[in-house]
Amino acid sequence: MTLRHTLYTLGLAALFPLAAAAQGPPPPDQPDMTVDASTRKAVVDTLTERIERLYVFPDKARETARALRKRLAAHEYDRITSAKELADSLTSHAQAVTHDLHLRVGYRNESVPPMREDGPPPEAEMRRMREQARRTNYGFERVERLPGNIGYLDLRQFTGAPEGQATAVAAMNFLGNVDALIVDLRRNGGGSPTMIATLLTYLTNPDDRLLFNTFYEREEDRTLQFWTSPYVPGPRLYGKPVYVLTSPRTFSAAEEFAYDIQTHKLGTIVGAVTGGGAHPGGFYRVHDHFMVFVSTGRAVNPVTKTNWEGVGIKPDLPVPPGEALKIAHVEALKKIIESVKDDPDRSAALRRALDEAGKRAPDPDEDFVRPGLGGRRRS
Repeated sequence: MTLRHTLYTLGLAALFPLAAAAQGPPPPDQPDMTVDASTRKAVVDTLTERIERLYVFPDKARETARALRKRLAAHEYDRITSAKELADSLTSHAQAVTHDLHLRVGYRNESVPPMREDGPPPEAEMRRMREQARRTNYGFERVERLPGNIGYLDLRQFTGAPEGQATAVAAMNFLGNVDALIVDLRRNGGGSPTMIATLLTYLTNPDDRLLFNTFYEREEDRTLQFWTSPYVPGPRLYGKPVYVLTSPRTFSAAEEFAYDIQTHKLGTIVGAVTGGGAHPGGFYRVHDHFMVFVSTGRAVNPVTKTNWEGVGIKPDLPVPPGEALKIAHVEALKKIIESVKDDPDRSAALRRALDEAGKRAPDPDEDFVRPGLGGRRRS
């Protein structure tokens, strides 16, 4: 996978600070900008060139480019003077053809610097990405032990930043002595397979390396494999019950993690069907204040030989997203209770924890509604 791909979550965070992996709107306090006819034409011209040349499915790329050019020629964009509205409209029209929620146009009030397509972003952008990742603790929102010695990891993104690996190791070592693990991806918009590899390694057999996913890249017409690591610092949780929480906001790399857990039979998915975005890619500059995220590849799971694009991950235990944490906690405790029947004291303590878990109030439904773009509706 190219550097562009491994860093795409951070790039999205730089363009859409409230987002991860192409999910969510630009910051609400970002000033709008007026666009004129020459800007509209320049944006559409460059956008269609990028899509036609890079989008993973060449036929669909040509169809999308034709559709956008046709709308421009028919003067459909003439009435648009808002940069935000132009980005939203182009996103909507491109997705109407591809049905690919990763493919979207973004407006940024701050000037978008020139970008090399064959290398990393400019150093200023890299610093911006690293700082954004640091401020969000590399996606690790909360790590704790729930009653009954159940581990809980609230992960908001799978960062591609190398600095995030130390945070991942610290989190997983804190959880190293739990009897079951709940990974909460209900608010996770995606990220990088490098972090997926790290976390999956803690959940797999130390005697095996797991091929958990492959990606086909159009740019170089090649398929790349992603494996768990031969070693991670600290104890693994292999063989312990694992539950992954999902919602419609779970998208992209977060869906990959859930799909890997499900297809490789490493745990149980609890919650609602996910967003349905399986195409990795990267950001490309379109204009001084516009960028496009183009899906340049597609995931191919080694077990199913397909992916979750457009359909999402169907949970093993479907429940409303707000109830998912309570249900997973209860299920984990029930499983552990079954395994300690010969230990009355432990069983009694676990039953007290089970009673406490069953009283947990649901999380607010609005936390799990897929956010829209500019008032329209992961990408």
